[in-house]
Amino acid sequence: MATGASDFDPSTFDLVDTAGYERNGYPHAEWTWLRANEPVFWHEPNNFDPFWAITKHADIIEIGKRPRDFLIGPRIAIFANDLPVDDQPTRHLATMDGAEHGKFRNVIAKRFTPRMVGAWASKVRAITRQTFDEAAGMAECDFVHDVAAPITIAVIAEMLGVPPSDWELLFRLTNQIATPEDPEFQQGATAMETLNRAREEVFGYFHELAMDRRRKPTDDIISEIANARVDGKLLDAVELLSYYFLLVIAGNETTRNAMTGGLLALVEEPGEWKKLVDDPGLIEPAVEEIVRWTTPVIQFARTAARDVEIRGQRIREGQSVCLFFPSGNRDEERFEDPFQFRIDRRPNEHVGFGRGEHLCMGAHLARLELRCMLEQLRERLEEIETVGSAIRVRSSFVGGIKHAQIRWKLGAAKD
Repeated sequence: MATGASDFDPSTFDLVDTAGYERNGYPHAEWTWLRANEPVFWHEPNNFDPFWAITKHADIIEIGKRPRDFLIGPRIAIFANDLPVDDQPTRHLATMDGAEHGKFRNVIAKRFTPRMVGAWASKVRAITRQTFDEAAGMAECDFVHDVAAPITIAVIAEMLGVPPSDWELLFRLTNQIATPEDPEFQQGATAMETLNRAREEVFGYFHELAMDRRRKPTDDIISEIANARVDGKLLDAVELLSYYFLLVIAGNETTRNAMTGGLLALVEEPGEWKKLVDDPGLIEPAVEEIVRWTTPVIQFARTAARDVEIRGQRIREGQSVCLFFPSGNRDEERFEDPFQFRIDRRPNEHVGFGRGEHLCMGAHLARLELRCMLEQLRERLEEIETVGSAIRVRSSFVGGIKHAQIRWKLGAAKD
């Protein structure tokens, strides 16, 4: 559990040290100190442009509700100076503000409404059941590679219209794009080379599919985007391919890590697991608690469009603020016992999906996937234990778990 240690020296903090996240996980002790002492903290880490660290739940929400004062462009997140995210141009929802963002979001927003996602429930349950069926024969497995990743890749790929033969390709590319600094995923001499190669491969892959869908559209998201018009015009090449780029990353990385982190939390808290087994009505709040507990997206940035003030600190036009979502989700002023994993937590107004106009478009789909996973676990899990410690990715943007070895025994699926 994190503590508000009074002897911390904030000048020694490094809140975006990728190796630190890989080695130690989230810096909850530092965030706890900042929430209590400097919730709006000017941070100048080595090899990063400086920024204001925002660690309080209320401030994250306020900034999210002020899109005219805090722009998502040009700095969408805090990345190292030797990893320039604009080395190749992309134009997608996570780089757009205002009316432009709304127009492009509307291209496929209807695909992710509660009603439309609900229509996918039987398909997602079938994918989840099949994945658990295949893993049931393994006395020991890597939950990331054998369960969480196959489910999330299959769901987003099915919705997009990507053939099963290419799902493993998407898994590889999303790892390289989301966490190019991780040595396990590097496919080049540097993280930047890895990112550029993977992005080029994603763009080339979806270009062929999109051109085919413009000639022969089908009922899938690739076709929807390929044939969509914004201001009466088809999306240009950069806009079109950037849209697919975003959906593949967002649809796989975040939910996969929430699934894995949620399972590990239930293993570490057997009392919470027993609650879930005894009461299926706790699946819904358990999903929300898993999102709060894991918070797979660590941070996004905003840039002040004018001089503004947050908690008495003047943030000048052009300066960046970094919204640390996991810190907001441990805020003592918002959550009772925030460092306790409680599947019956109500209310649970977490910021795991962001807030404001950039609220995660796929939030309902992520909830459905987590719900289906918990249903399978409740019905089938007889024994489980972890084998060693989970291995995290080297990233201060995505709170990823790349390996989680477990021993388990699963029963047969129920009809």
